[in-house]
Amino acid sequence: QVKLVESGGGSVQPGESLKLSCTASGNIYLSNAMGWHRQAPGKERELVAIITNGGTPKYGDSVKGRFTITRDDVKNTVYLQMNSLRPEDTAVYYCNLGTYYSGNYYPSDFSTWGQGTQVTVSS
Repeated sequence: QVKLVESGGGSVQPGESLKLSCTASGNIYLSNAMGWHRQAPGKERELVAIITNGGTPKYGDSVKGRFTITRDDVKNTVYLQMNSLRPEDTAVYYCNLGTYYSGNYYPSDFSTWGQGTQVTVSS
């Protein structure tokens, strides 16, 4: 069974930065990628970024050029560096494992995702 624990959320002003972390434990080797999704109130979940086991990152259009996803395989941890934050980045951010295949990311069932971490961007 996989367990994912996120940390690093908080409240910041527009233009500031935050770094999220997600540490995985358990049987993580059935997946070939890890990702971050987010969900704002009243909106659908949105893919933010993923990183393959080979280290290749992919980003959602709304965060390209501002967010960077990295991973530390020794620590089984994936990071999301978020710069130039905007009010529209406000959401609960979730970490997940999944499969990256033919240009698409297929996350595991939502029940296996992390508990989520709140990011609030407001002046």
